[in-house]
Amino acid sequence: MSGTKGHDGTRKDGVADGADGVEVFDGVEVEWTGGLDPDAPEPDLVPSEDDLRLETALRAGLEDFELSEEDRALVETGELRADDDDEDESRPVVAIIGRPNVGKSSLVNRIIGRREAVVEDVPGVTRDRVAYDADWSGRRFTLVDTGGWEVDATGIHLRVAEQAEVAIELADAVMFVVDATVGATDTDEQVVRLLRRSKKPVVLVANKVDDQRGEGDAAALWSLGLGQPWPVSALHGRGSGDALDALLDVLPEKSSVFGAYRRGGPRRVALLGRPNVGKSSLLNKLAGEERVVVDEVAGTTRDPVDELIELGGKVWRFVDTAGIRRRVHQTKGADFYSSLRTQTALEKAEVAVVLIDVSAPIAEQDVRVVQQVVDAGRALVIAYNKWDILDEERQYYLEREIERELVQITWAPRVNISATSGRNVKKLVPALETALASWDRRIPTGKLNSFFGEVASAHPHPVRGGKQPRILFATQADTRPPKFVLFSSGFIEAGYRRFLERRLREEFGFVGSPIEISVRVREKRARR
Repeated sequence: MSGTKGHDGTRKDGVADGADGVEVFDGVEVEWTGGLDPDAPEPDLVPSEDDLRLETALRAGLEDFELSEEDRALVETGELRADDDDEDESRPVVAIIGRPNVGKSSLVNRIIGRREAVVEDVPGVTRDRVAYDADWSGRRFTLVDTGGWEVDATGIHLRVAEQAEVAIELADAVMFVVDATVGATDTDEQVVRLLRRSKKPVVLVANKVDDQRGEGDAAALWSLGLGQPWPVSALHGRGSGDALDALLDVLPEKSSVFGAYRRGGPRRVALLGRPNVGKSSLLNKLAGEERVVVDEVAGTTRDPVDELIELGGKVWRFVDTAGIRRRVHQTKGADFYSSLRTQTALEKAEVAVVLIDVSAPIAEQDVRVVQQVVDAGRALVIAYNKWDILDEERQYYLEREIERELVQITWAPRVNISATSGRNVKKLVPALETALASWDRRIPTGKLNSFFGEVASAHPHPVRGGKQPRILFATQADTRPPKFVLFSSGFIEAGYRRFLERRLREEFGFVGSPIEISVRVREKRARR
């Protein structure tokens, strides 16, 4: 491996070596090396003629086994499922518009069926445009939550109003939410003028109509001139189905603003970690300016803050998320919902940087955050923050903690940084690029089967019950993260699967990316 080592075994360039180990199968010791080097050259992924001949022979050999139509399609195409990115981007877009505190985020939560948009009885909790996938009666669409629109807004409120106007322009239809208990205000009248200029179809939602007594207040909103007001209680769900039916009547099949909320663009990086580990400080250091509030009080950040930042000659989209707390019941109000929003940020990200505060012992929370990234199938980089205040004694115990607590993720690149001083933060870029390259990596089928053939020949699966399962054929069914499907003649034990995963990493890298291996056991055809 490149780089020199310090007395503690860590690389001085800030990336740690993984430990070597021994796996025992049926009394036989098999050595493996866990030290994955982000600086190692890219693996040779060009299949040789021998690889291709082996692939052809193994495909032919599968004819002797019972395969489903799905199996055959997977063997022929190497794809686990069709790519639906185009379908995602062509979905119609619906913007939720209205004054502050009329219940827009509550309506979003009601439509998407989960408490994801941050809700609190304080105006202005939502500040940015946030997109969600939604469906009603079998129709799928993108729902965009916006901050409250105010006339003559200044400062941050002006930015909120501008974002709401952009949301209208980038929508196929609008749900205009009015507080029926207050009635139409001057601001509502201004919003109506804005909507008429946009010429977008509008569904008028009269919110906070919790019972029949409030329907008279809803009827008064006919005066806005937008057609029928639909009485709704976003909090309780009353009338929301009727409003959504009315929305489907005006919603086009395909979006006219195709790509407005694309899944592509700059690579998306989520900054994760328990509260007060330095996520906001790191984002500010990367951005070169104070983009988000930093305070000694844990939990300053509630909503994820998206920032486009140029690093290493590329533009990245960073998301600074609210700290993942120890227990859900410790969070209240908007903090509770923002913890759910953090999970959403992870789901929308491609790679996560998990920050760990080295000045304190590695906690169960840290391990849980790392596992959350792995479970979500996202690429992973671990940044050990506050390294500049570490003394030798603490460094010794920290290495022991890493070996004990994070032994399952020796494949994740490690960077020792200081978010406040900026030490080594630039080294996050090559670590991110390495992790994303692994996350996107696809191994040709011929190369893959040649590899598994060599591994199984050198270290065959143990015999169980007089039978020894064989790997009949292997294919990579997906990327992001890499997913491999093995067709076998019998059950492959979990320990042997872990061994295969480690050997895959040794051969093909996959530094910084979780990988999944599934096995399909297939019986031989009965002879006729």
